[in-house]
Amino acid sequence: MKNDRIDIRTQFNKVSQRYDEQRKKLIPCFEDLYRIAAALAILENDTPSVLDLGAGTGLMSSFILEKYPNSNLTLIDLSDGMLEIARARFSNHSNITYIASDYTEFDYSEPYDLVISSLSIHHMNDPEKQKLFQKLYSIMTPGSIFINVDQVLGNTDYLESLYKSDWKKYIENSGLDQAEISSAIERTKLDRMSTLDHQLQWLTEAGFSDVDCVYKYYNFVVMFATKIEIYRGPNRPER
Repeated sequence: MKNDRIDIRTQFNKVSQRYDEQRKKLIPCFEDLYRIAAALAILENDTPSVLDLGAGTGLMSSFILEKYPNSNLTLIDLSDGMLEIARARFSNHSNITYIASDYTEFDYSEPYDLVISSLSIHHMNDPEKQKLFQKLYSIMTPGSIFINVDQVLGNTDYLESLYKSDWKKYIENSGLDQAEISSAIERTKLDRMSTLDHQLQWLTEAGFSDVDCVYKYYNFVVMFATKIEIYRGPNRPER
């Protein structure tokens, strides 16, 4: 798996300068994905500790920072090139930590009120995803939230073909040039997608509550889960 991580870092370093511009042209439901993900971040704390996994250029973090301007963010990504873009984006903010590392192996030293990820976890295989969900649960505070914007594998070969066909049709009419389209298709070789059903199950098995897919467009999804604080009585959880 180490070689996979190296390939991911190399590929995303190459596209870091144009990544945000291209993303809107590579994701048919771009606005919905990020708008809904940000709306789900309903926190009681106005200064939450936020961890962004595979943060890239900080796009997802920018939505959270807009909603919670006093939040303390930790952006972790394999690609130092992508994080350089994030540093420039947040140059006026001092409450941000940048970590160029593998977020599956990193030793986190503090608990988080909100963990977010955007189009990153699908690069991991099934056992790695399960292990990650377990790790996240262990570093999150009681009452915290996990939001994962990602791509999933179709439950059947036919559904998977529909997903791929829709995406291919979209990017071919997106205004991207052929080199950019070819580069995007090449990056899909790094994908290790899992089905939505499996990932929701793994989140539940890791201990999360309120596990759901809040939004889905073909293979693009917004997954949601909470870490419940304590239980009072058989039916009413207190967060």
